[in-house]
Amino acid sequence: MMNHLSHASWNSPGGFNNFTVMDKVPPDMVHLVDAYWYQFPPMNPLWHGILGLTIGFFGVISIIGNGMVLYIFATTKSLKTPSNLLVVNLAFSDFCQSITQSVPMVVNCYYETWVWGPLFCNIYGMTGSEFGCVSIWSMACISMDRYKVIVTGLKGKPFTKKTAALWILGIWAMATIWTLAPFFGWNRYVPEGNLSSCGIDFVNKDWFHKSYVLVYASFVYFTPLFIIIYCYFFIVQAVAAHEKSMKEQAKKMNVASLRSSEAQQTSAECKLAKIALMTISLWFCAWTPYLIINFSGVFGSTKITPLSTIWSSLFAKANTCCNSIVYGLSHPKYRQALEKKFPRLVCADVKPKDDVASTTSGVTAVADPVPDSAAA
Repeated sequence: MMNHLSHASWNSPGGFNNFTVMDKVPPDMVHLVDAYWYQFPPMNPLWHGILGLTIGFFGVISIIGNGMVLYIFATTKSLKTPSNLLVVNLAFSDFCQSITQSVPMVVNCYYETWVWGPLFCNIYGMTGSEFGCVSIWSMACISMDRYKVIVTGLKGKPFTKKTAALWILGIWAMATIWTLAPFFGWNRYVPEGNLSSCGIDFVNKDWFHKSYVLVYASFVYFTPLFIIIYCYFFIVQAVAAHEKSMKEQAKKMNVASLRSSEAQQTSAECKLAKIALMTISLWFCAWTPYLIINFSGVFGSTKITPLSTIWSSLFAKANTCCNSIVYGLSHPKYRQALEKKFPRLVCADVKPKDDVASTTSGVTAVADPVPDSAAA
């Protein structure tokens, strides 16, 4: 009935000129919609259809991709290492976010408004925020672990399963504390301008509520982003120094190279730089639009529309299907396990290449860990 009326109204000469977003809001949700959104007409039903299909597509890809990562890491003994527990934690949070965020949003896009009631709006907003926070900090912890292995090397303490479990426990504890704060009055979870999803209230004029957005952004965006950039900068620098020392040693030994088939294969430095660049680029592209929308609401510098809120939110949610590719398929041993368990999904040879194997045993001990550590 609502969809039929919407399409009919859009096809009429006046369109939605006599309607606002509030005309579609169920009575029990009216008190949660900020007065700022009253000025906007309902979105064109075509946008709801496009958004529903898009988030549904990303949701399916993310559920399948992260589900396969969880299954393969859980059933492959060689992958059950302390470092890989962080990758599993990342895949688990992305998997949960896809289930809790994609399905309800697809239904809302069909009805062109939030239909799940106030309680589930709070749950939806909290779970989306929590799983997003866990994913982001899991990525930061992965970069710190790689930093410890590659940069500090033997100087740092060994990363054990107990240490990994404590890191993961700390991530979930911090995320839970931050995402429970709105339930106790520091900000709140409300329908966003598009009315198909719920999140924190970033258009509230009260500075007590605005402070939550600013502090939370510092904790969830700026701090982990700085950690990732810092770690990968020194990781690439360390690998570059190692590459240089190997070339100098080869020159002293009067050989072309200490690597086998170096001319045909990419160096560990280049591989690592690509993974680092991809990680930071995906991070920036996925979360920066949502940060800009939130800050625009806090400072009132730009007029935010319902359509812009949903697209920025969708970019952030889409990052869940990218993480399984970056942190899963870039792992050599994961690709081997994928070939064994799902051979039809593998389109190329995934046998590990001995691109950092040295022809002398002394260099092999140093060079071998680099690709696995970087790819993890």
